[in-house]
Amino acid sequence: MNFHILTLFPDMVMDGLGTSITGRAMESGAIQAEAVDIRTYSRNKHRHVDDAPYGGGAGMVMQPGPVCDAYEDLCRRLNRRPRVIYMTPQGQRFNQKIAEELSKEEELVFLCGHYEGIDERALEAIGAEYLSLGDFVLTGGELPAMVMIDCISRLVPGVLGNGDSAEIESFYDNLLEYPQYTRPEVFEGRPVPEVLLTGHHKNIEAWRREQSIRRTLERRPDLLAEASLTLKEQKFLDSLKSELGQESILKELETYIEKLVDPECGESAGKQVRRQMALVKKLLNEKQCTAEELKGYFKVMALKESM
Repeated sequence: MNFHILTLFPDMVMDGLGTSITGRAMESGAIQAEAVDIRTYSRNKHRHVDDAPYGGGAGMVMQPGPVCDAYEDLCRRLNRRPRVIYMTPQGQRFNQKIAEELSKEEELVFLCGHYEGIDERALEAIGAEYLSLGDFVLTGGELPAMVMIDCISRLVPGVLGNGDSAEIESFYDNLLEYPQYTRPEVFEGRPVPEVLLTGHHKNIEAWRREQSIRRTLERRPDLLAEASLTLKEQKFLDSLKSELGQESILKELETYIEKLVDPECGESAGKQVRRQMALVKKLLNEKQCTAEELKGYFKVMALKESM
């Protein structure tokens, strides 16, 4: 995969990407990265690329000419028009799903603005997509671009030493990563959880999965709505919620299903509920949908039935 960063500070970008995992990936050829200096395309003898904003206001705005020329020159070199990502707080919030989508691109351009941003006409002309690292303002787009490239690179085959690493870290299945431990076995009176010392891989995997669910509930409960859980895992989550005084999703599902019982279908109410719950369990175990999605479906159906 090839990354092209259009920037006013090429050394900053390449020095950052040239270290650690991304640096090794560049050396091995798993990824390639280049910084294109927008100032090179300035039409001003002093290499200025900014001017005062029309309509007044504080700060300066990057001119459209150098930005467009830098991108068009890149397109000529590549013989194609690659996807352009513009770093801005106005964009969609970057997340792991977006990283997975972008990792499938062959060529990806990151456009880094500075000052008060880039003339809107340049962004329109090159078809830039807006992405945000978060709801805060930085002095430029270089740091967000490096963060996103680091995240995307980890999903490119050959970048990580362990092929499973990208799949078992935070946000896999929309869950946070489980806690990690290494030597010594006991540190300041705190031992490593016993299950990790047993060598029983199935039990270790089950423990790690439960820890991921517990940690997500404690720290990022908003992620659980789209978490992909088996029936057993959903029951574990519901037991944790019960301890916190929260309602079980499976109980809510059963309540909505009970409202859909048809007294004239020739089948007892209990049998109808059991049949629908069996389908729910099958869908969860096969990870065809989440408990929240099922709850939403049966909730809508129950509302329709009551009308």
